[in-house]
Amino acid sequence: MTQNDKLSQDKLTAAEIAQLRPDTRLVQGGILRSPFGETSEALFLTQGYVYDTAEQAEARFKGEDPGFIYTRYSNPTAAMFESRLALLEGAEVARATASGMAAVTAALLCQLKTGDHVVAARALFGSCRYVIEELLPRFGITSTLVDGTDLSAWKAAVRPQTKVFFLESPTNPTLELVDIAAVAEISKAAGACLVVDNVFATPMLQSPLALGADIVVYSATKHIDGQGRCLAGVVLCSEKFLTDHLQTFLRQTGPSVSPFNAWVMLKGLETLPLRVERSQASAATLADRLSALPGITKVIYPYRADHPQHELAKRQMRGGGTLVTFEIEGGKAGAFRFLNQLKVVRISNNLGDAKSLVTHPATTTHQRFAPEARAEMGISDGMVRLSVGLEHVDDLTDDVARALKAV
Repeated sequence: MTQNDKLSQDKLTAAEIAQLRPDTRLVQGGILRSPFGETSEALFLTQGYVYDTAEQAEARFKGEDPGFIYTRYSNPTAAMFESRLALLEGAEVARATASGMAAVTAALLCQLKTGDHVVAARALFGSCRYVIEELLPRFGITSTLVDGTDLSAWKAAVRPQTKVFFLESPTNPTLELVDIAAVAEISKAAGACLVVDNVFATPMLQSPLALGADIVVYSATKHIDGQGRCLAGVVLCSEKFLTDHLQTFLRQTGPSVSPFNAWVMLKGLETLPLRVERSQASAATLADRLSALPGITKVIYPYRADHPQHELAKRQMRGGGTLVTFEIEGGKAGAFRFLNQLKVVRISNNLGDAKSLVTHPATTTHQRFAPEARAEMGISDGMVRLSVGLEHVDDLTDDVARALKAV
């Protein structure tokens, strides 16, 4: 991490912080203090930086003098956020972006060129499918979508030109799991780079790098902010990948995070363990309660014994997550009647918030897909995705049960 010579690191070194427990890392990691000795990390709202001499400016641009040049390249506040998340994730480096989709797009495009091939799980967030299926082909990059749960499909899709594997797990919105460690073995055998979108699991519940992934991406907009305030994304990778591919791409194309948003995310990391723990506990309880309510035909939650990949979830994740997906009787009409009767839970396409939010994927996040494509991904017209927040689980249960009476 670069740092300005007028800033000082905290007493704890990065190596010492890496030995601390995750909760402590998320409070103590990556701190740079100004000469004022502030307790809360400073917000550096600046576009550029000044140099003591022309020689120093030259050295900065040559990379011979560590320090900041321009906030499109790096910023002290963003650097603290990146460093702190990298310490949590166990990554060598991290780079923040303006949004989660900026992180996904940068992680893919920075390493691909005309003639390359991508293998991706077909169960993806709608915008991610757009990048794979519509954006990459404009640059002569082909792709193959596979059933992410079928390891033989990953192997069969590999070509000599395959450069990247891409997946999310759990998937949006069906909470389907992909065996990250197994897919990582296949990608390495193919000489490909495995990129994992870890948004639904959060860094608290799943560690893709430890499972063999090469790159992890986040929409920090979700759980990392966790309070519906700002947009941001993050790419976590090796120093080599940063040097060979990512850094120049980010520097020249400019999907940089604003310092203010980086500061919000930095502070969000401090309470991430508490919020995820609370939301996950409520989600697990609510999933069990939903299964007994009339009007619901199916409940999907990774840590429930009836999830088809329950054993993989227990092996790969440290908890079931903060989202519950379920099927409402009556298809779209039944789902809409249910959604419109909710009072505590609010309709939104966001997730990972302190407030519980509910989404009808078929008409929002995945509406651009043909019915056949949605069916292939397992998204029905009666499917509802519930992001469980910090409200009392009894109030959430009461709200859902009352709304189901309209179905």
